[in-house]
Amino acid sequence: MKKTLLIALILFISRHPAFAQSQYAKTNYTKKEVYITMRDGTKLFTAIYTPKDASAQKKYPMIMQRTCYSVAPYGEDKFPAKLGPSEIMMKEGYIAVYQDVRGRWKSEGKWTNMTPVIDDKKSKTDVDEGSDTYDTVDWLVKNVAFNNGRVGQWGISYPGFYTAAGILSNHPALKASSPQAPISDFFFDDFHHNGAFLESYIFTFPTFGVQKTDTTSKSWYSHQTIKTPTKDGYQYLLDMGPLKNFDQFYKDNFYWQETVNHPNYDEFWQKRSLPKHYGKVMPAVMVVGGMFDAEDLTGPLAIYKTIAQKDPSAYNTLVMGPFGHGRWSRETGHTLHSNVYFGDSIATFYQRSIEAKFFHHFLKGSGDKNSGLPNAYMFDTGKKEWKTFDKWPSPAAVHQKMFLNSNGKLGTAPSPAASFVSFVSDPLKPVPHTEDNTTTMGFTPHNYMSEDQRFAGKRPDVLVFQTEVLTNDVTLGGEIMSHLKVATTGTDADWIVKLIDVYPPDEPNHAYMPNNNILLANYQQMVRSEIMPGRFRNSFEKPVPFIPDQKTDVNFKLQDVLHTFKKGHRIMIQVQSTWFPLMARNPQKFVANPYKANESDYIKATHKVFGDSYIDFEILK
Repeated sequence: MKKTLLIALILFISRHPAFAQSQYAKTNYTKKEVYITMRDGTKLFTAIYTPKDASAQKKYPMIMQRTCYSVAPYGEDKFPAKLGPSEIMMKEGYIAVYQDVRGRWKSEGKWTNMTPVIDDKKSKTDVDEGSDTYDTVDWLVKNVAFNNGRVGQWGISYPGFYTAAGILSNHPALKASSPQAPISDFFFDDFHHNGAFLESYIFTFPTFGVQKTDTTSKSWYSHQTIKTPTKDGYQYLLDMGPLKNFDQFYKDNFYWQETVNHPNYDEFWQKRSLPKHYGKVMPAVMVVGGMFDAEDLTGPLAIYKTIAQKDPSAYNTLVMGPFGHGRWSRETGHTLHSNVYFGDSIATFYQRSIEAKFFHHFLKGSGDKNSGLPNAYMFDTGKKEWKTFDKWPSPAAVHQKMFLNSNGKLGTAPSPAASFVSFVSDPLKPVPHTEDNTTTMGFTPHNYMSEDQRFAGKRPDVLVFQTEVLTNDVTLGGEIMSHLKVATTGTDADWIVKLIDVYPPDEPNHAYMPNNNILLANYQQMVRSEIMPGRFRNSFEKPVPFIPDQKTDVNFKLQDVLHTFKKGHRIMIQVQSTWFPLMARNPQKFVANPYKANESDYIKATHKVFGDSYIDFEILK
């Protein structure tokens, strides 16, 4: 009987790894819940998990996450499935610390999005995430038994912001910081791209825009959740009409009202921008991101590059893998994004050979700059392999202009400056961002970042430019700048540029296709994409209209890539002006505040893209 029960238990654990991890944490760690008092008197709820074998002879470093998403499970007898960034680090042994940030869940205080940084703190009431991090670390090293005096911090997404802001604490015990998919500026991350509003985020405002009235372990904002009659977000949001109509749901949502009333990059957004505050960076930094992160692709690159520029002597590294948002934190076996297969156990490689190595060196090892890790660990999403760099972007990259020729070719020489291709853009019939309507509701439509773009290229309101079939591999490695020369019959327009890898007609499907109805033959894989509201072409602070039919420059950056377009493939650029419901529709009639536009402001317009428009790539030879 006992043998039968043992076999049953082994089978259960093998089929339920989360249960096994949960039992590991409970078996090998003790838990303590405390309130840590900040300098202004606000108390922040903190859960501390200590290895049971910790002692005066065996001290452990601390690894901390600060979050607005709850440190559940609450209760000193309740344990999560995993402690720390990975199971690997949990089993190696760290004191794991989790904290609800001020104004959230069981912590006291008032909640604000992207807490503004106060560089010059003059009193105890001048608090920000840097000071809260400092006060927390200071309490931990003085009060947690058997710690070795070293603290590391990590977090993904919003916790990544708190990690990035924690770098500014300058506490001497904070030795290693890994902001992962961090938000750096809400005008360019998450809720906006270059100031264009992501309407796909409309359902998330209850999470971020309702103040709680007391400390709590239960959700206090769900009453504002929009209940929709359909899962088809494209149709639902199109039928909803102008953005102003969402006031019926969010008139009492403070973050929605802040967003609506600050359509430009004014002081409200500027003081929430994080990168400009970096100067002297004390902890070792490893910024982590995903090449196909649909939420926070801007943040990791902006933070890494800013620290590299402002404090070149700091230990500052970058890791970018073939992942969607935060997906490096859990192993899926076969690593896919949308329909694209990149290899096996890539998350485990990252966790073991990069992340655990980083924290071990700075929290348990010598802590010098000789960590054994490169400055940049980048994944080539075309060749499907890791590459290492001494600096990113690589100084070895050379610039190459590729012109949007009026004959539909993507070439190295421009068409005559007066030549153009035109299309009619109708905001009442917007170009969808995806064929998969099941991903048009919820938090983030993850898969669109590498989805097949054939459906878009077949529309008359999407321009297509492509090279001939490549006779050699071409590796794009670094930044991408779009230099459009455009005109419109309207007074405003959005401009969307998509970089696409066109597969050959004989490309076979791989063995792990998530959708067998998709053919990789002639697949048009999105590699990178970005939107630029024409109103912000000269300034994000002071938008200006277009002069109808006047040729105008619209220049903007697409985020970095490392992608090899293989021999036999083509490089394609698609240009369009709507991208729905990922992005809110531009009325195409200039209005002072697009969030308050009326139905009558949404008009058709004819757009021209001139033949001397070009994309500036960085190419690795």
